[in-house]
Amino acid sequence: MTMSPESIPASSFAELGLSQQLLRALAEEGYATPTPIQAKAIPHVLAGRDLFGCAQTGTGKTAAFALPLIDRLREHPRKAEPRRCRVLVLAPTRELAAQIHESFLAYGRHAGIRSAVIYGGVGQQPQARAMQHGVDVLVATPGRLLDLVSQRLVDIRSVEYLVLDEADRMLDMGFIHDVRKIVGQLPRDRQTLFFSATLPAEVRDLADSMLRDPLEVRTTPRSTPAETVTQSVVFVAKREKKALLVKLLREEATGRVIVFARTKHGADKLHRDLEKAGIDAAAIHGNKSQAQREKALAAFKSPRPPVLVATDIAARGIDVDHVAHVVNYELPHEPETYVHRIGRTGRAGQTGAAVSFCDAEERSRLVAIERLLKRSIPARNEPPAGQVDDLEAAPPRERSQGPRSNSAQRTRGRGRPGRGGRQGSRESQGSQASHGAQGASRREAREVQPASGPAAVATPPRPAKPGRRKHRRAL
Repeated sequence: MTMSPESIPASSFAELGLSQQLLRALAEEGYATPTPIQAKAIPHVLAGRDLFGCAQTGTGKTAAFALPLIDRLREHPRKAEPRRCRVLVLAPTRELAAQIHESFLAYGRHAGIRSAVIYGGVGQQPQARAMQHGVDVLVATPGRLLDLVSQRLVDIRSVEYLVLDEADRMLDMGFIHDVRKIVGQLPRDRQTLFFSATLPAEVRDLADSMLRDPLEVRTTPRSTPAETVTQSVVFVAKREKKALLVKLLREEATGRVIVFARTKHGADKLHRDLEKAGIDAAAIHGNKSQAQREKALAAFKSPRPPVLVATDIAARGIDVDHVAHVVNYELPHEPETYVHRIGRTGRAGQTGAAVSFCDAEERSRLVAIERLLKRSIPARNEPPAGQVDDLEAAPPRERSQGPRSNSAQRTRGRGRPGRGGRQGSRESQGSQASHGAQGASRREAREVQPASGPAAVATPPRPAKPGRRKHRRAL
């Protein structure tokens, strides 16, 4: 990939070569100065280059591709064809897809751009109707898009511009095969824009298979949280987390607060516990219907927002201004997820705070996160007595740049979805213990027999054979 040359960042959107229609829309949105990823990407997208963009969450990646693509559509107008689109944007979650769609509508309000969004979890008929006469921009999640394509309700054979947003999240959520199927149905003569917050090897391989002589632009080291986020960790016993969260929400956290839990069940339980404590809260996760998720997000964007309890489905799917605090009620198994979680605050140059609760079982996850960040997260307190042994066994926090420990790898492996988690590990251990006990009892039974003599030979009685033969004949 060709690296983008370093240049002096543009001080205004007008310097990037955008049209007056877009500049007017940006002024109405209150945007005056482009972010680094926007300043580096927009001129190259306007020039028609394939692009590989890497930037942390909250840095304005959506505008980095939406603004120049709207201008390209405006400069090369073409009548929309039934069920077809000119720009296809793939996003991993419903929330992110909806927000990208809203951005295209806002930026393109004076350019005559028509946009539609399709995703799962809701009825497909309104989405199919929106595509009947064709659109300029289609934003979609991979699964629902393939469903509509297979039913011939959407035709992607004439796509001119493809955008893959949050590519690393696509891989995390298992969309890689769907993405490859979609790309295989697109014209080869197209402009492709590929954006990711992190750069694992799988993302590199996917980009290499999709892009043609791309220009690579980066604005931050891989997996680096925004510098505007103040991070801290609190060592706390698992049973004391709820009381600590209630205290933090009452005494410290102001404005919008997102609390991250690991599981859907855990998010619902925490939601109920906060309501019982008199704290207005809402929950959002994959088991919620689309209507419930939209209601929770609408409440969170209101002047008096509730505390939003979320699973990692929202780690990159929520783009809400003025999120003051992010609380990691439970640390994630994947260190990269931590970066995306805390990226919900400190966005667009604003400041924010990220507080993480760490119990004894989560110590290895904290170590893995610090190794990814290549620095220690400041601790607010000394670890409880129950965690002292774990802390002594783990590598020192100041030495967080070394390779991940075997214990951290084992902990991460057990906790991945679909592999049973810690409970599955316990069940496996219990099963092994049961088999071991049975084996021991059999060995003890054999050891009871004398070591020599005729009685030591334990032979089944002769009548048993005819009995078995008779049973087989009966069958």
